Amino acid sequence: MEKTNTDQAANGIWTRDLLYSLVLFIVAVAAVGYSINSVGLLTGPNGWITAGFFIAFGLFTITTGFPHPGFGHVSFDRVSQVASILVLGPVDAAWINGLASFLYPWHRLAEGASLRIVVTAAFNNAGLMSLMILLCGSLYQYLGGPIPLYGVDLRTGGLLLLLMLSMQFMNDVGMMALFYMRNLSPSALLNTFTTAVESVSMLVAIVVAVAFMTTDIAYFVLLLIVLSIGMLVLKQYALMRHKLESLVEERTEELRIQTIELERQATHDQMTGLFNRRYADDFLRREAEAARRGKRDFTIALADIDRFKQINDRFSHATGDEVLQRIAGVLAERCRKTDMVARYGGEEFLLCFPDTDVEFSDQICNQMRIAVESINWSDIDALVGNDFKVTISFGVAKHDPKSRRTSALDVADKRLYAAKDRGRNRVVSRTD
Repeated sequence: MEKTNTDQAANGIWTRDLLYSLVLFIVAVAAVGYSINSVGLLTGPNGWITAGFFIAFGLFTITTGFPHPGFGHVSFDRVSQVASILVLGPVDAAWINGLASFLYPWHRLAEGASLRIVVTAAFNNAGLMSLMILLCGSLYQYLGGPIPLYGVDLRTGGLLLLLMLSMQFMNDVGMMALFYMRNLSPSALLNTFTTAVESVSMLVAIVVAVAFMTTDIAYFVLLLIVLSIGMLVLKQYALMRHKLESLVEERTEELRIQTIELERQATHDQMTGLFNRRYADDFLRREAEAARRGKRDFTIALADIDRFKQINDRFSHATGDEVLQRIAGVLAERCRKTDMVARYGGEEFLLCFPDTDVEFSDQICNQMRIAVESINWSDIDALVGNDFKVTISFGVAKHDPKSRRTSALDVADKRLYAAKDRGRNRVVSRTD
């Protein structure tokens, strides 16, 4: 049932993702289509050869990406996006980079990704990138940003900075919406290295745009080769960094688990899983002091499995271990959250009942005694017959604030022996 509910929740998330991405894609197609209808397609001095170059360049900059430490994929696509805005204008840059973003995810089908995941990624990436480029690029152009870009002066530099900041803001808003759809924490987006990569990519895009418009083809090709090598080197560095971070996280998690286990071993009995004597003595000391300061009731009980040595001798120590474990489980199940039960000796247990008087502790112990007596042991050993029964005896005592801490233990121990003397399988909570 739990797995089914998890699967249903995952399917619900992916359904929301797909619908959101589809709506985003439709809005982007409509906005870009309207803009093309208004201003035309490739109306500047550059034609389809330039458009083809930026489509290929866009795919390359996306491909040279690397996994984001928190979520998704980080790439150098800002280089192609910003450069194409500054060379072709926002409308042509929008459909060119939207097409590149739409085409990129489909290779994941060969890697085993489901069609739904790939379609969602294609719609989301293409829709978000197209709208971001169209809106932010149009704002830059509306404010007087030069297109094509031949150089940078102080005013143009400010407009370029606005372009970069607005694109980053819109991208983050789109990612936040996706995080909301997937019930993820927005803090996963925060990463200094990836932010630096995207910021530097925008600066490099300005260089590419100016070089495209002002330099010879040979120098421009040389620049692209140098940039491509730099992107590939950064990609390898990022992959190594991601691998090292994952390794550090893995080792940190292992150390955390080991620390928790060591802390548990220091306070718990390995055989039964109950608290051990060391923890029980500390708990007894703390609660006795709290009861003294607050003038509250505090009762303890010592319990001992009846004729446990005979069980080991007649059957086996493995059978004795099973008896210990099952009885420990019974005692733990019937304790309240505020109570404490510990394995105090071989077959002896200490139970502490804060804010509880002797009469109520007597009732709790009797419920435990009856539960132990009712356990069916026929499945633990082939030598154990249907008549095999295990019982337990209890000695209950109230802590006296005026007495030393161990006095209640002494009284409980005496009453436990009294229970044994009176025939076992009983609770003794007062001295007759």
